[in-house]
Amino acid sequence: MKKNNKKGFTLAELLIVVAIIAVLVAISIPIFTSQLEKAREATDVANIRDYYAEISVGLLDGSLNSTTTTMTVSGEKTATATVDATTGKITSVNVADVVFKQTVSANWAIGAPEVAGVTVSDVPTGTKAVVYTFSEDASGHTYLDTIKFE
Repeated sequence: MKKNNKKGFTLAELLIVVAIIAVLVAISIPIFTSQLEKAREATDVANIRDYYAEISVGLLDGSLNSTTTTMTVSGEKTATATVDATTGKITSVNVADVVFKQTVSANWAIGAPEVAGVTVSDVPTGTKAVVYTFSEDASGHTYLDTIKFE
């Protein structure tokens, strides 16, 4: 009498496994791309905050003032200050040629970020300039008013 030693999988079993894997891949691709966009946006926000921090230090220590209107931020970008001719105060600082990583230009996937209490509502893509606008309150303190992209 012959023993029937069938080893391996049937074609139907293999097709079921392939179908299950295909469904898992179809579910995971949109999740992965969403997380990738959030990571790009987080990188952009970190860079915007970094530029602001360095500009703030420049304003506080006097290395960015009405006579010295340029400084290097993040070791590679040039920040240029605009000075009000009548008051001699810095009104805005422009960081040119910032390359943004995010690709979706409709809304922030991470939610509109805040930098120094200012909500960044615009969504930058491509290469833009980041413009930090400063105002002065009644007691003479300078604070960040807006952040925009040009």
